[in-house]
Amino acid sequence: MASPTTSDTPTAAVRALRATLRGRVLAPGDRGFEEAYTVWNGAVQARPAVVARCADEQDVARAIDIARRHGLRPSVRAGGHDWAGRALRDGGLLIDLSAMRSVEVDLAARTAWIGGGTKAGDFIERTRAFGLAPVTGTVKAVGMAGLTLGGGYGLLAGEHGLALDSLVEARVVLADGRAVTASGEELSDLFWALRGGGGNFGVVTALRYRLHPVSTVFAGLLLYPLDQASAVLARYRELVADAPDALTVMAGFFCGPEGRPLLFLLPVCCGSPELGRTVMDLFDGIGKPVVGQVLPTEYASVLSTFDQVVVDGRHNEVGTRWLEGPSEETSELLIDAAARITSPYSGIFVHQFHGAASKVPVADTAFALRRDHLLVEVAATWEPSDRPGETGEKHRAWARELEQQLDPYALPGGYPNLLGPHEHRRTLDGFGPHVGRLLDIKERYDPDHVFSAVAALEPTALNPGEGSP
Repeated sequence: MASPTTSDTPTAAVRALRATLRGRVLAPGDRGFEEAYTVWNGAVQARPAVVARCADEQDVARAIDIARRHGLRPSVRAGGHDWAGRALRDGGLLIDLSAMRSVEVDLAARTAWIGGGTKAGDFIERTRAFGLAPVTGTVKAVGMAGLTLGGGYGLLAGEHGLALDSLVEARVVLADGRAVTASGEELSDLFWALRGGGGNFGVVTALRYRLHPVSTVFAGLLLYPLDQASAVLARYRELVADAPDALTVMAGFFCGPEGRPLLFLLPVCCGSPELGRTVMDLFDGIGKPVVGQVLPTEYASVLSTFDQVVVDGRHNEVGTRWLEGPSEETSELLIDAAARITSPYSGIFVHQFHGAASKVPVADTAFALRRDHLLVEVAATWEPSDRPGETGEKHRAWARELEQQLDPYALPGGYPNLLGPHEHRRTLDGFGPHVGRLLDIKERYDPDHVFSAVAALEPTALNPGEGSP
């Protein structure tokens, strides 16, 4: 990073940004500045010196150049669904892509270009009229760029893979200000790294995806009381073991309107009507749900299932473990943790990885875990309190305890999108055989280490003993 050229670095950077950017520049004292750098997780306290709300790719290149010339560490916010604070740097320059949310559908090619700030909800709403859908995550509020760069678990994984598996090409502004296109034919090494290696190689300003003929699916949110959880999860284990690619089943726990924890199953089948009816019959025979039924449903509506869970400003601590598959032992650990839940806003979410996602050769993308498994997401969520001593520690402790209990059953590493910024060792383990190649690509495209969205892709991450176990 270049040294500051003036003793009043932030002020000089603000002047330079305002003189060159088409988008809005916000600094302390400006109306809307505090709101401009908020992210989903209200517990993130980092405060940038200036926010550059970029209007286009050229703005992004200018913002990077100004950040480097004035010695300000840049960070990037795309969709803003950031639990770990990667999008913000204290005293840094925030490159904000929230104004870049265009979606351009090429119906003939069944692809779409989207802007770097586009959220899953923007994308699905634009494509639904054509009977097509992108592969997204599980909620509409998540930004597509961040989701894709780290992987992109979702409800279509069995039939269409991860979000990154539908990425066709990307526009990237590199640390030296060059805007390039990465694809299977052009800068293929960078394209490989972008698909699972995170946002460490530049600022992704636009992405092109394949779209899939998904409109109506057979789906439903089934809710069960905890006294049925053991029996229901036993049946769930049988179903996911033999699930066809067209069926992906999400499971987990959250609290109902009365604050009591409930088990949920969310099957999504995008196969033939005949298969859909078979799935309906299968799930109609599982336990006695307090509410819910599997029915033909518009896929866009299914992505609204967890809208009430994704509330900006609440405080969050997220833990994660990869499991080889569901087992009686891990099921009982999850049930016990749900019974001890410390906040009505917390939850446990279990994502199924199988089918098309598992059939991609390990060498094809930076995402390395290409075999059937489960991703467990432990989300401790609570409302901030003004009372002295209320730090949220009991909620964090609940999440950490479950993570530790799952350790003996867990696969090495973890999903980079859910790991904390100091969990270097687990991130490196998650990249598995790809670590060396990723570090080489990092040195080629960002030799000065301007970007650090995944802290493990830094030389210091290889120091013995550094990072969380």
